[in-house]
Amino acid sequence: MKTGFLSIILHAHLPYVRHPEHESFFEENWLFEAITECYIPLIDALDRLQKDKIDYRLTLSLSPPLISMLCDDLLQARYLKYLHKLLELAKKEVTRTKKQADYQKLATYYLQLFQKTLDTYQNQYNCDLLSAFKKHHAAGTLELITCAATHGFLPLLNISETAVRNQINIGVKTFEAHLGFSPAGFWIPECAYYPGLETLLAEAGINYFFVDTHGITDATESPKNGVYAPLDCGNGVTAFGRDPESSRQVWSSQEGYPGDYDYREYYKDIGFDLDFDYIAPYILDSEIRINTGIKYYRVTGKDLPKELYNPQKALAKAHEHAQDFINKRQLQIEALNATMDRPPIIIAPYDAELFGHWWFEGPHWLEKILRLASEQTNKVQTITCSDYLKQQQTAHQVATPSASTWGDQGYSSYWLNETNDWIYPFLHQAETEMEKLASDLQGLSVTSLQTRALNQAARSILLAQASDWPFIMKSGTTTEYANKRITDHLARFNYLHDCIRKNRIDERHLTALEIMDNIFPDIDFRDYNPKKTR
Repeated sequence: MKTGFLSIILHAHLPYVRHPEHESFFEENWLFEAITECYIPLIDALDRLQKDKIDYRLTLSLSPPLISMLCDDLLQARYLKYLHKLLELAKKEVTRTKKQADYQKLATYYLQLFQKTLDTYQNQYNCDLLSAFKKHHAAGTLELITCAATHGFLPLLNISETAVRNQINIGVKTFEAHLGFSPAGFWIPECAYYPGLETLLAEAGINYFFVDTHGITDATESPKNGVYAPLDCGNGVTAFGRDPESSRQVWSSQEGYPGDYDYREYYKDIGFDLDFDYIAPYILDSEIRINTGIKYYRVTGKDLPKELYNPQKALAKAHEHAQDFINKRQLQIEALNATMDRPPIIIAPYDAELFGHWWFEGPHWLEKILRLASEQTNKVQTITCSDYLKQQQTAHQVATPSASTWGDQGYSSYWLNETNDWIYPFLHQAETEMEKLASDLQGLSVTSLQTRALNQAARSILLAQASDWPFIMKSGTTTEYANKRITDHLARFNYLHDCIRKNRIDERHLTALEIMDNIFPDIDFRDYNPKKTR
């Protein structure tokens, strides 16, 4: 008998990286790796569940930058080129390892994996992965929700309510344009909530969002049911809190499943291990070693020589860990039922890119979770937050969550510190100037060329506001690229602002900017007018 609920939420997001001005661009590989290792394995898992008629529920948040990149013709073509290069390397590996039976077995495994990936992408879904997600949404098993326009860190943009409103509204409109329906839920970037944000979410038609554990436990009223029931923010928008136990089992570097010795080792890749002349055609500019995605070793153990990866053994371990996860959720539910006035809901949110990229076996673990939860003998039932809200007849406790994030130390320090604090005065100044432009032009006749320039300036603002760049600056990875992205988008905005103010718009230069940053085709600069009636 089912006595409680489990809601698994995968947040799929990557920064907008698209460079048509270059023949190829390394950071576009972030998308290509995620498609190969995360999104297609997830789709394959959902297809198997559908084929076997498994009754499950899963939630997937698709960020607007990711949505835009997945349906971009240029990036689709470049991904196919990337995948064919992987296949070429895998074939070479099968030949190279012909005298090493164990290695050749793994090389063949990768070759078959990449062939299946190509088949799913090109033949089954015609390079349109959004259609795959829409298919499962239409089947009622996958709830699709969205995020802010460019994953802006909303508490630090809140100097301007207009900035936050546009991040939310443009995100929702982008989702609607590509998916064909309105999202009920909203993933706040970095789970970064501040009191009052629910008002703007309600304006955008959002029913629920997520916060980290302490967002609920430190709310204005002590939560009667902890994080195992949502809070009504007072305007009908509900906040769900992350369950720390299910999070720790996956995320913890000490206790988490992904660190098990049978799983594939992420940091041992042939791009770094093989002879340079051999691997050169498959690394960055034939000069800089990078990950190829072909990895022959398992985690093994701390300070021990790495042993060969065994896919069958790893799959068995993933199934074992899935059973352990379900067992622990059942024990949780049993204990919670003794204290709660309604069935508990366990909120388990994760970055989608963890599953397959960092944790190679993650998609199989997730599939097994959904299969196990569908069995009638289990007390836990998977559910979406939308369905949970429809089922619960008892009124939800009214309280305002506390300001919080799911970042290090629980607040904003990862996105505002000595490595990145310099960016915010520039972002705020650009936002102020954009709003003044829109306000000054209210009621005036604006030419087609001016409209294009104003809309492109708004795009530059949004792209500069992405939370990814300050995150990268703090983490210390590809910081040069993150700095360049911020400064480039701000420079583009400043250039366009000056051209508009002086009425000297160079259409050729504007067209080049529109080609480079072609996200949000339906953007309207008038939405940046704070005086606009809403």
